[in-house]
Amino acid sequence: MTAARQSAFDRLTVNAPFLARLAELYPDEVARFLADGADAALARVALPAADDDIMPALRRWRGRTALLLALGDLSGEHDVAATTRHLSAFADAACDAALAAAFAERVPGEAPRGMAVIALGKLGSHELNYSSDIDPILIFDPDTMPRRSRDDPDEAAVRIARRMVEVLSARTADGHVLRVDLRLRPHPEVTPIVLPESAAISYYESEALAWEQAAFIRSRASAGDRALGQHFLDAIQPFIWRRSLDFRQLKEIGAMSDRIRDHFAQGQAFGPGFDLKRGRGGIREIEFFAQVHQLIYGGRDPSLRVPATVDALAALAGAGRIDADIATRLADHYAVLRRIEHRLQMIEDQQTHSLPVQPAALDAAARLDGEADGAALLATLEPVVTDVGAVYDRLVAERAVARGLPTGEGELAGALAAAGFDPPDAALRTIAEWRGGKARALRSPAALEALETVLPELVRALGAAPDPDAALVRFDKLVGGLPSAVGFFHLLAAQPALAKIATRILALAPALSDALAARVELIEGLIDARAFEAPASKAELLAEWAPTLAGLDYERLLDRVRDRVGERRFAYGVQLIAGSTDPLIVARGYADLAEAALQVLADATVAEFVAAHGRVPDSELVVLALGRLGGRALTHASDLDLIYLFTGDHLAESDGPRPLGATTYYNRLAQRVTAAMSVPTAAGKLYDVDVRLRPSGAQGPLVVTVDSFDRYQREEAWTWEHMALLRARAVYGSDAARAEVGRVIEKVLTAPRDRAAVVADAATMRDKIAAHKPPQGALDIKGGPGGLVDLEFAMQTEQLASGRCCDPHIPTALACLEAAGLAPAGMGTAHALLARMLVMLRLTAPEGAPATAAARQLVASACGEPGWPQLLAAHDAARQEVGDWWAAIRSAAPQKEKEE
Repeated sequence: MTAARQSAFDRLTVNAPFLARLAELYPDEVARFLADGADAALARVALPAADDDIMPALRRWRGRTALLLALGDLSGEHDVAATTRHLSAFADAACDAALAAAFAERVPGEAPRGMAVIALGKLGSHELNYSSDIDPILIFDPDTMPRRSRDDPDEAAVRIARRMVEVLSARTADGHVLRVDLRLRPHPEVTPIVLPESAAISYYESEALAWEQAAFIRSRASAGDRALGQHFLDAIQPFIWRRSLDFRQLKEIGAMSDRIRDHFAQGQAFGPGFDLKRGRGGIREIEFFAQVHQLIYGGRDPSLRVPATVDALAALAGAGRIDADIATRLADHYAVLRRIEHRLQMIEDQQTHSLPVQPAALDAAARLDGEADGAALLATLEPVVTDVGAVYDRLVAERAVARGLPTGEGELAGALAAAGFDPPDAALRTIAEWRGGKARALRSPAALEALETVLPELVRALGAAPDPDAALVRFDKLVGGLPSAVGFFHLLAAQPALAKIATRILALAPALSDALAARVELIEGLIDARAFEAPASKAELLAEWAPTLAGLDYERLLDRVRDRVGERRFAYGVQLIAGSTDPLIVARGYADLAEAALQVLADATVAEFVAAHGRVPDSELVVLALGRLGGRALTHASDLDLIYLFTGDHLAESDGPRPLGATTYYNRLAQRVTAAMSVPTAAGKLYDVDVRLRPSGAQGPLVVTVDSFDRYQREEAWTWEHMALLRARAVYGSDAARAEVGRVIEKVLTAPRDRAAVVADAATMRDKIAAHKPPQGALDIKGGPGGLVDLEFAMQTEQLASGRCCDPHIPTALACLEAAGLAPAGMGTAHALLARMLVMLRLTAPEGAPATAAARQLVASACGEPGWPQLLAAHDAARQEVGDWWAAIRSAAPQKEKEE
């Protein structure tokens, strides 16, 4: 081993001027290496101390490390993998030291938190070259990054990042530490050198380019606030690893390889001047070979998501995705090519990848590696690059994954007919219009290329839809409204399952189609498998939203909540279309979603109002939900029935800078809460809010005290108002306030009543409703004879008359009534069928429109029936049961009703 060390030192001294200069500067390191070896000598090289002058200290540290790593490599003590790991670890530590120094200069005494270095390329995979630049992306969190009190967070972050880069890359008398290339960040020509984490996530989720997905295969949080960096990488995992094949990405990687081969044509002819990195059969082609297969299979197989090239080849072979012999050969070739690349860079610390053209220089590089001369080095390399080139050529030849539909009308008609379009005439005309650029979104070459990429899968998905022509018409309308179709088409190409879901939406659910047309990015949320999990509870939603809503100003919060609710409501609708979740469970999910939105927006509105007007002492706002929200069973298009109350003394006054009397205070506050929930913003509409069920109706004040509400309900309210109260539930306010309102409601509902009067009043009100709003056809699930309105009237009449089973959740109340003998057996089953039909028809046939044949089958399946005729039979039987129950209750109405 001593002889090998001496040989390495001798070759270094003669053939590598840069390393020879380092050996003269650091003789102690050379002596330690010769005596004890590279690892022992490296262990003695200490990191710069905190009080060192950072610029010269880092450069001296880099010089010692570079010298010892070169000696370890040349002596054979370190193989290529060990050398690149050591170089990568040095780069990580140097970035940490430079970032700490930058923070210390700007905010002394603060830890360098809130800014992260995301390593891409060879540093990201722990494969850094001997003399390489690094390609990081810098992100920061404005909420946690320390800064001066008057600093704008964006400006402070840029200053800190700029100083870090200067510490690393500025050339001084001691040289430099690392060359830093920040051009891989999003839109480098216009964006600052460090980006807020939220902006970076938004970019990679929505508009990143094809090559960026491949770049992030080799990425990691390498320095700075690693927890922040890992959070960012976790957030963009769906962008990096897609479960379905991304045709565009494979085309782009192949095109990139073609461009590199064309651009470096002079370096492709093997011999002096050959580019080891970008020439045919070079390093880049081995890396591309691994990355292409990772992109194809890594979305579905997490074991393939390894950044290092040699590790990736081994993983691909282990999973049976590539031939084991090819993996072994390419790994061996990669080691040879990287070793010689290091030799070229050791000579003068230059980031070069090309063999020298001059014979003397080529001989020097060969002797540094231990070869006799340049000819011997070329003899070693030639079979390597020949084999790599041949392997990659076969991959390129097999890469024919983006075949479009035929353009000839006859062949195209046959393809459409085979897909399910019968006859194909309308589809032929539509595709011809797309290809002709009729829609604004299809007028660019990139859009037309994207269309051809997705068209085969799209036609198959549309053809498999329950009504292919209807789905095509809606898809055409969707495309016509897009400003650009490129990203949308590429997403569908990369995720064929999404194309199938999209076509089902277009064929079956007009409400979801409209939502998708307004916000096409909603489809992207379905990439995450969690979109098909059971709907989240209110508590789960609030916990999920909290990190992304914290710190937003009021206007941005309104938009963000609308976005979050829209995404969830769309996903819940898709679950119904996909048949993956019981409609009754989705109905509860819709309600929990609305309640979570109300909680967030009411909290924010109260906080805004308190800042201007203070608080009313010993008082608070309480929101009471009635109707479907009170019963936790909304449909996709339900509005919200709310009553606003406040606790405390109505004569009190708020304690803020602009005080208000309690009644005025809460009426203005409630108006703002209603607006927060209902006014359209740039992000769209949230919910319609109906407050007409409040005491005294539309003529009464918007908000009254709990005491006034109690008195009104006991002394003035009509029977129908008590019936509505049976589905009331306090959904906003402190636990104590909601419990207080709950006691008031319970006291009102359980008070003794004259059964005959209750029946008479209920029958009279039901007749008025029927006259004012007659049934909309035989499938008016709510208003028709024996429908849900009749069921609720029957149920609520029995609840009020008996003072029992007063639960706002209808299935629970019906089960209680059945057990008490106050409702016919099986009424809960009848309700469940009608409720499922309502939820499904509100989505598939909104506003009473007739359901299509395909939608009918979907509704039947969701209700547990094999087909539409069977569902109609079950529906008729359920309505007969409900009608009989309500008729039996009405028959007990006293003479008073008949006289009226």
